Amino acid sequence: MKRATMLLAAATLAVAGAYAADTTIEQMPPRLEMQYALSALPPAMRDQATVYLLDPKSGYQLKRKGTSGVTCLVERTAWEHADFRNDIYVPLCYDAAGSKTYLKVIMDAAALRIQGLPPAALKAEIEKRYREKTYQAPDKPGVSYMVAPVMRTWMLPDWQVHTMPMQHLMFYAPNLTDQDIGSGPSSFPGYPFVFKEGIPEQSYMIQLAGEAERVRIVTEEKPLLDELCAYRDVLCIPHIQH
Repeated sequence: MKRATMLLAAATLAVAGAYAADTTIEQMPPRLEMQYALSALPPAMRDQATVYLLDPKSGYQLKRKGTSGVTCLVERTAWEHADFRNDIYVPLCYDAAGSKTYLKVIMDAAALRIQGLPPAALKAEIEKRYREKTYQAPDKPGVSYMVAPVMRTWMLPDWQVHTMPMQHLMFYAPNLTDQDIGSGPSSFPGYPFVFKEGIPEQSYMIQLAGEAERVRIVTEEKPLLDELCAYRDVLCIPHIQH
């Protein structure tokens, strides 16, 4: 019971962080960033995935070309909040459909930020490109894997920035709402709910991993968690008792 209570608390509220005054993105050590990006995938899928690493001076660069159609990276700019920070870390992997669509938005957002576009202007530009059909949602169902042991971004229930072990899958659900699936605030975090990243085209149906799976991931990825915590304290999570 103690373990379950602590894990649930970590997955929801976790560690709230103060606003990072310096918004300059810091480059992660390449080996650590690659390992972190791939941790968003189940282990059996990692060797076949494509990986991009972020160069804060030029944007995402191909590190390894995979064979599965799945692409992984660590997102550092949550454009939909129009608020640049240097402490956002979201490891994620898209399947082939997402790699052809949503991935471009993340890469372009990083490049435009690096080129000096301000936060509000970046948000407006992304929305404009969706209206003009430069960007489009996937044309078939698919999934983004997000089972890394830790992430740091804006999140429910209070829409503040948290560091959290929130392993989950995101199923593409453009224009879907909680009302469409009979969901709501009480569904978070145990049951499917809809998460909109800025605009309806970037909506996902979220399903968190089960408690036993989350515990297993955190336990097996402890070496990575230790490295991430040593790299930046904003990536440290409370120790979960087993």
